[in-house]
This record gives sequence, C-alpha cells and structure tokens, in this order.
Amino acid sequence: MATVSELTDGPEAGKTLEVLLVDDDALVRAGLSLILSSDPGIAVVGEASDGRGGIEAVHALSPDVVLMDVRMPVLDGLAATEMLRAEGFSAAIVVLTTFDTDEYLLRALRAGANGFLLKDTPPRDIIDAVHRVGTGESMLSPTAVGRLVAHWREQDARSHDSATARARAVLDSLTDREREVAVAVGSGKSNAEISAELYMSVATVKTYVSRILTKLECSNRVQIAIIVHESR
Repeated sequence: MATVSELTDGPEAGKTLEVLLVDDDALVRAGLSLILSSDPGIAVVGEASDGRGGIEAVHALSPDVVLMDVRMPVLDGLAATEMLRAEGFSAAIVVLTTFDTDEYLLRALRAGANGFLLKDTPPRDIIDAVHRVGTGESMLSPTAVGRLVAHWREQDARSHDSATARARAVLDSLTDREREVAVAVGSGKSNAEISAELYMSVATVKTYVSRILTKLECSNRVQIAIIVHESR
C-alpha cells in the first residue's frame, strides 16, 4: 500500500471529509456510497452520472474529495478533471477505473488527479485513499508508481546518462536532510511513514516536502520521485 504523496493543505484535522461520486453506473455509485458511509469520518454529499454533471456538482457542493470514473457519457472523467483544474478548483480528485492502462494513468496525473485506483481495490484501501487525498496526499497503487517511473525512464532511454547526471545535479542542490526526505518520497512513502522513519513530526515532513518542491521546481511529489529514480 505504498504511495507517492503530494503536498497540499487538506481539511483541518477532525473534519468530516465530504465526498462526491461521479460514475455512470448507479450500482457502482451505490456500492461506493455504502463503503464510504461506513467510515464516520466520511460523508457522501452528492452523486453525478457523467463528467458534466460532476463539474456542476463540484460547483454546487464544493466537496473535499471527488471519486471520478474515467469512461462516462457526455464528458469523460479525465476531461472533467482537466476542466476543474483549469477553473482552479482544489478538491482532491481520485480517478477510479476498471481500466489499468498507462494511457489512463498518465492522462489522469497530467490532468491534475491526486490519485489513481482500480475499482477492484479493496474497500478498506478506498477509504484509506479518500482520507489520504483529503488531508493533502496523493494515492497511487504500487504498480502504478512503478509503471509511471518506468515510462519516464523509457522516454529518456536514449539520453540516460545525461538524464542521470541532470537528476543528480538537481538533488545536489538539497541539504542532506532534504535529500533524505526526497529519497523517502521517491520510495513511495506517505508523510506519516516518512515521519516515523526520519523521526520528525508530520508537520515538519510537510514543510520539508514543500521546500523540496520549490527547490526542484516540481509541481507534485510524483515528479520528485521521478528525479530520485533518474539519479540512480
């Protein structure tokens, strides 16, 4: 259940996370609602059956988290995610799909999704994903992390040496402690896991990650992970 996490400020501690479900299958929405409603820290506040309806519901409800299907009529989930990000909505978006393909994974992350999970993900892990993205982290399945890094390395295969040198030079701009945090991010650890491993508070981890994002000119922690892997 390793993750690549992304720093953003989520709802304050103890706040019930309000979730919007966007899926064209009513049975899937009912199942997700049942799963999420079993957690006292989560409230399903709305549903939509297509991407356009999902955008309208986000405008009306301002949810903390959106579970977004990919293939839907009227407007697909990836296009809806891109439009919400273009409009400046900061709600955490988890793309939930039955299609485990690199194309969907890459498009979801480029569109600004905070997570990518398959619909056969165990209920407990879906609940965990909602909590993680709702408090400012990203959620990717372990296989998605590996495939994502492999994709970028394949893109740079012809210039591997220069890419490695470039990544190492970038990491050299970090302090020793920042580098430790960056390496932990690259291995897929959550803020809480980094906190336990490096003996610092979660708040301190967030401060370090924010500083690393700025120094490395990265927009999210997936990009930090890619730099770490390219440097090896």
